[in-house]
Amino acid sequence: MARIRTFIAVKLDAPMRQKAAALQKKLAVGAPDVKWVEEKNLHLTLHFLGEVEELDVVSICRVVKKHAAEMPPFTIETAGLGAFPSLRRPRTIWAGISEGAEELKQLHERLEGPLLELGCYRREERAYSPHLTLGRLTQDDRDGAWAPILAKYADWNGGSTRVNEVLVMSSELRRDGPLYTVMGRGKLAGLADDPEDE
Repeated sequence: MARIRTFIAVKLDAPMRQKAAALQKKLAVGAPDVKWVEEKNLHLTLHFLGEVEELDVVSICRVVKKHAAEMPPFTIETAGLGAFPSLRRPRTIWAGISEGAEELKQLHERLEGPLLELGCYRREERAYSPHLTLGRLTQDDRDGAWAPILAKYADWNGGSTRVNEVLVMSSELRRDGPLYTVMGRGKLAGLADDPEDE
């Protein structure tokens, strides 16, 4: 049976993705070995499920549709930069969430229990921290040089976007980068489903 690399995410509107991409270009100067997330693929992850059975995707989509409808739409704003695991030895460069972080955490929590019950998700060791991944560094790039660079853009603001739905996505790893496909949608409270989504 086929297995699908799956994650649950919130989509960003085009202006926010464009601002993030413009920032990536500035950060990329002098950093050729960073693997930057393509503009079209920028998103906020709620849950990364990994490889799941194809049949389980239907159940996952039902869970997302049901529990997304329990929360009203909200706005998120990206601002500031950071890195995991630390600024001194970064592996992942990210933009912070200055507005809507609590709502994203609530969405994460609402979905986590039902996903665990399905048996296709394993709780992560660290607490969920909403962020927008911009790029991942190679081993050779993990040094103290990044701390002042990220500090330079501490006041960066990526604008805001309205969250109206949660997406169940597949990720097909290709040589030229991942290909994301929407497999299911969960509208937030008060928003009617589009007949085309059925």
